[in-house]
Amino acid sequence: MSKKEVPSFFTRNRFPISVATLMGIIVGAGILGIPYVIAKAGYLYGFLILLIIGLAYIFLNLTYGEIVLRTKRLHQLPGYAERYLGKVGKTIATIAMPLAVYGALTAYLIGVGEAAFAIFRWGAPLLYTIIFFLISAVIVICGIKAMGKAELILIPFLVIVVLIIGIFSLNRLDYSSLSAWDLRYSFLPYGILVFAYMGFAGIPEVREVLGLETRKMKKVIIVSSIIPIVLYAIFAFIVIGIVGLDNFEILQPNERIATVALSLYAHPLLGILANVLAILAMFTSFLTNAIALKGVYHYDYRLSPVSSLFLTLIIPFLIAVFGLTTFLAVLGFTGAVSGGLEGLLVILMYWRARRLGDRKPEYTLGKMHVLGSIFMAMFLLGIVYAFWSL
Repeated sequence: MSKKEVPSFFTRNRFPISVATLMGIIVGAGILGIPYVIAKAGYLYGFLILLIIGLAYIFLNLTYGEIVLRTKRLHQLPGYAERYLGKVGKTIATIAMPLAVYGALTAYLIGVGEAAFAIFRWGAPLLYTIIFFLISAVIVICGIKAMGKAELILIPFLVIVVLIIGIFSLNRLDYSSLSAWDLRYSFLPYGILVFAYMGFAGIPEVREVLGLETRKMKKVIIVSSIIPIVLYAIFAFIVIGIVGLDNFEILQPNERIATVALSLYAHPLLGILANVLAILAMFTSFLTNAIALKGVYHYDYRLSPVSSLFLTLIIPFLIAVFGLTTFLAVLGFTGAVSGGLEGLLVILMYWRARRLGDRKPEYTLGKMHVLGSIFMAMFLLGIVYAFWSL
């Protein structure tokens, strides 16, 4: 067998790389906003909402996966929306997906700056934001292969760090912080939880990584969607038990990032590990989100690679550098509005793709009329709540 015919490590391990790719776009800055909003609403109630929305996104991700598999040509959300919902669908997607990705990239830039500053305590958060931006931009230029290799290495470390945090904090948990329930903030966790589970942009990437092994796509989506539910629940339990709502409330808005709060109220080693977790999570998600949006501009709008890269990176960079929003504010609003619009589009596209798709999918979920209608009602209410909260 010639050298070219020998399968590489990554061609032999498409499943774990695909799981890492999708998890890399799901697990990101959202995890860092979850503890505070759940602490405000109450952990037991917040955990129930976390579980419900997480289960909903397992089905929604599978729904979008079926849409991708029913379509011969590879797109991102605006391309699929135009294919199945026409110009109106593409227009809505053109607003929803970039809004989601720009919100995510902005949050990652702010969050990494704060987390890195909490570790080194030298310079300023803005300095680390700029350094992170430059490193990430180089990797985005390298494309999907560099992304997949990076995530395959980083995601296991992310999970290990969460487990270490749990071990170090067992004797520090204040269980009284976990029993409160404030009805006034019952809807507060919604936007950030939706943001934390959003991962539609990674599903076409999964199909690309799998290549000829698309029969594994359903399993990849299920595994990649379940792990974040467990990770978020454990992380919220630990952070709320250590920091507590009262301590959260006296912090500045960007200090309410979970790992930054831990660095102030927990053991120094725990704080460092927590902020390493934050940086790893946001690093992997920044890469996958940026590459996905770059793909929209390049493949769906036929812009040059250079123009696509510029449009992808310059907007969140300017917002973060000039301090035009806060970490939790961008998470909550982006999740409720952009996540809601994307969810509505996915359900509508699914119903159309079942009739108009040009490829037989490797799996099918059925008609999903009742469940799809429930999801649409949830997303519509979330959008209304987001604007009402303003």
